[in-house]
Formats: sequence, C-alpha cells, structure tokens
Amino acid sequence: MLTGAGISADSGVPTFRGAEGLWKNFRAEDLATPAAFERDPRLVWEWYNWRRELIATKQPNDAHKAIAELERRSPDFWLITQNVDGLHRDAGSQKLSEIHGNIWKVRCTGCRAVENNRDVPISILPSCPRCGSLLRPHIVWFGESLFAEDLDCCSKALKRCDILLVIGTSGVVYPAAGFASVAKEAGAFVGEINLDPTPQSALIDVSLQGRAKDLVPLLLDPI
Repeated sequence: MLTGAGISADSGVPTFRGAEGLWKNFRAEDLATPAAFERDPRLVWEWYNWRRELIATKQPNDAHKAIAELERRSPDFWLITQNVDGLHRDAGSQKLSEIHGNIWKVRCTGCRAVENNRDVPISILPSCPRCGSLLRPHIVWFGESLFAEDLDCCSKALKRCDILLVIGTSGVVYPAAGFASVAKEAGAFVGEINLDPTPQSALIDVSLQGRAKDLVPLLLDPI
C-alpha cells in the first residue's frame, strides 16, 4: 500500500501546506528547508512544536486500523507512507517505509543518531544526549533527497507486489507519484482510493472516489 495525506485528513490532521499550514504568516515551504533551519533553527523548531502539539491530539482512524490488520493477515504486506504523523505506527503497522520521515523522531546534526522523541512541548532548542549537538526533526525537507535505504526498500516491494493500493495521495509529488507506474510495469494490479480523480487514475485498474476511513475497512470483509 501507498498512503498520503488523505488518510490522515480523516483523523483531522491538517496538510500543513497551503492555507491549512499557515503559521505566523509563514508557509511550510518557507520553513521546511535546510536553509531555514540553518538561518533560524529556533523558528523552525517552534513551528514543528506547533505541528507536534496538533498531531498529538489525533488518533488513528478506521483506515489506519484496517491497514494494520491487513499487515497481520499477509506475510508479504508492505506499507509505503508519505505521512510523517506516525498514525500508522500508532495503529499497529510495523512493516512500513516512512519515506518523508517521522515527526516523532529527531536526528542529531552532529553524530547523525536518530531516536524517538514524543515530548510535547519539545525543549527548544533540543540537543543530542550523546554529543550535545543540535537536534533537527527527522523529516525530509524541501530540497533534500529521500533516504536511500527507504527508496531501495520501496523499489523492491513495488517490483515484486501482486497488488498495489494507492490511498489518499494526490499523485503529483514525486517520486511517490511514479510508484503506481512502477508496480504496473511489474505486472501488479493497481487500485486507487481518493476523494477525487488524480493524474494517475487513467493509468491504473480501479479508481474509487470516497473517504479512506469508509472504503479501506471494506477490504477486510470476506468476499
């Protein structure tokens, strides 16, 4: 499965881009960059703390829970998510690639160590307990490449899968927007669940319009 912001929207998580993500007159595109963090790490961390406080009030919805159950039923299941909110893990998913990172993880700018951090609010500015260097959110920012390990894992999963379900993603952000084509070329059946048609809709086998929380749990029903 490949999931995007649409599945988390059903839990009330804002997209943090556009009007929903405006914070103190800053846009996400202005703050989620290496240059912004280098220029004013306190400002960036204040924004991420605001995001963390919002996400901390949200819970996995029925779609998240159904995906976790599908993982338990299938030994070959793999989840690729563009979401950084951690709701898939909260729902019980364990076999997954969080290709844009996780807002509940921090990475040291010195020793590069990654660790979980659920502090709300988080101490600003946070420092590494190992080397004392400044911590940053473990997020792939604009202008950064996805983690090579995740890309390799995704490529292998897409090329060997029999079925790919694309849920709640706009189909315009690459490289994830190209994942359906990779799976199709490898011979997989590809389905899509989204509120509206996407640029990928014409390329795949089945496109269903509706909310993830309503449609994904139907996959658990016996045929």
